[in-house]
Amino acid sequence: MYKIFNLYKMQVLPLSALRADISSMIDRVQQGETVRILRHGKPVADLVPVQETPSARQPSWKQPFEPVALPPQASLVQAVLHEREVGA
Repeated sequence: MYKIFNLYKMQVLPLSALRADISSMIDRVQQGETVRILRHGKPVADLVPVQETPSARQPSWKQPFEPVALPPQASLVQAVLHEREVGA
């Protein structure tokens, strides 16, 4: 009835076919395939499997850090000026 193309483990089908058989397409995606959805013959979306491993790299501003430890009676301004002089 509908043309469903197999390209490198990818199903390509019109939106009407997806609506008619969404559960089997979700099963295919769960098995690792990609499903490309067409509307009026043009690709509009890809259903892809969820990546199991989250990205190991976080932006530096999201990474935990150690709080600045200042000696007693020292001001933050003095510590910053000292770091600038030392080049740390």
